Amino acid sequence: LTYPRKMALAIFRKYKMTAFKSHLTSFIKSNQLIMKFKNISTFGILLFAQFAMAQLTIKIVSVPSNTPALDGIHIAGNFQNWNPGDANFKMMQNEDGTYQISLNPSVGQVEFKFARGNWDSVETTAEGLHLPNRIVNYQGGQQYVEVRIENWIDLTDGFKKSGSTAAANVTVFDNDYYISQLNRKRRILIYLPPDYATSGKRYPVLYMQDAQNVFDASTSFSGEWQVDETLNRLAKEGDYGCIVVAIDNSEDARISEYTPWLNAKYGGGEGDEYLDFVANELKPKIDKMYRTLPHRETTGIMGSSLGGLISHYGLVKHHDIFSKAGVFSPAFWINKDSIYAHTMGIKKRHPMKVYLLAGQREDGGSVVGDVQGMAGALRQAGFSDKEIFVDIDADGEHSEWYWAREFEGAYRWLFGDLDLSKATQPMPDIINIHTNPKDDILVIQDFEKLENPRFEIIGLDGKPFINKVLTQNTISMKNYAHGTYVVNIYENGVLAIAEIVIFGDRIDWEGY
Repeated sequence: LTYPRKMALAIFRKYKMTAFKSHLTSFIKSNQLIMKFKNISTFGILLFAQFAMAQLTIKIVSVPSNTPALDGIHIAGNFQNWNPGDANFKMMQNEDGTYQISLNPSVGQVEFKFARGNWDSVETTAEGLHLPNRIVNYQGGQQYVEVRIENWIDLTDGFKKSGSTAAANVTVFDNDYYISQLNRKRRILIYLPPDYATSGKRYPVLYMQDAQNVFDASTSFSGEWQVDETLNRLAKEGDYGCIVVAIDNSEDARISEYTPWLNAKYGGGEGDEYLDFVANELKPKIDKMYRTLPHRETTGIMGSSLGGLISHYGLVKHHDIFSKAGVFSPAFWINKDSIYAHTMGIKKRHPMKVYLLAGQREDGGSVVGDVQGMAGALRQAGFSDKEIFVDIDADGEHSEWYWAREFEGAYRWLFGDLDLSKATQPMPDIINIHTNPKDDILVIQDFEKLENPRFEIIGLDGKPFINKVLTQNTISMKNYAHGTYVVNIYENGVLAIAEIVIFGDRIDWEGY
């Protein structure tokens, strides 16, 4: 018994004398001790010794292999007011790589979770799914529990398959988004710039077709565009950044969705419905859920082959929404007469930029001729030479490796002249919004720093559930079904922070 005197005194003061004597008497009898007590410090020390024997020891026997070596692991629970960064509840790391802590909780249910210092790094299931609070029924005395941590919320990329090449900042927006215009479901991916979580900036947005080929070689047809690797590298070099929303093609219905008009031999003709979904349904939802620069000047569309055709058509038809298009190796041939006539017939009202790319080694050079013909059609429609870039490469093929190589140049030309000086806003005072420790309560940290706050809860279908004045640092979700929501917090009428929150025991987190 070598604990400091001040600690013993503090423990003694915490308990009333009657309770103290009762505990002490029981302790002495159970150990058949005969002792004489000379001062209050001795009483406190013995009481501490008794409580030290009544311990719940929790040991973490394994953690994910990608757990940062320098990060401490904390336990947070109903025994310490659910503070995930409390230094007094940091797990001790053993030489064998395990972690443990001994607690002195009250008898009964002990609820807890593990985190690496804050709720933004809380543990999840192996698949990256929401993990309910762990519960141990503590019965008093010495009790020992072993647990395993399967994954961390900030290091999860649950949608990826084995062998995936997608970067960690590429996640699934929705795995089965229902497109009512086409009566089909679709996976949608989203790339967020590396500084998205810390900068407070708003970003331009690029919408891309054939998402299977944009980020991940394991899902691609014959290689990927490496858009995530390219943008991450440019970010390190000082590029402002861009959000990329990529929509999977429909495989069997790809020709139909990516062609505005019917082709007598190959079919098609659902391009208008597809673009109505992208421009009028998906884009507004992305703008609500993420810190985007939503105006047409900062919104682009891009694709290759048939994806290039529909991207070009999307710019021309919806140039009130898109101001720039990357048109790579476009399959203009399938709707050739119609796409030229439609382009020349538009009433151009706004500045636009079109990056046309073709390779001499694709389809005997016919794509090159189509691209050059489209450049002429754009000039007839009122486009200036500064609004058209034609890139013809002698070694260019109809292939992902070619489009991956040329993506950087197209991106720089399309987005490089934007004035983003007013797009950077200071980080809000709110640290975060989280559902821990209770699934049905949202907690807004540093709520007291907000001026005239309001909050808004939106479903993934874009439907607002509630919009009202925020009067306290918690929002009850008891009346809402378990699921995924967007919570927007406004300060003096200006959006201060937007967070995706997921609550409930059965939520498929899908890598958000």
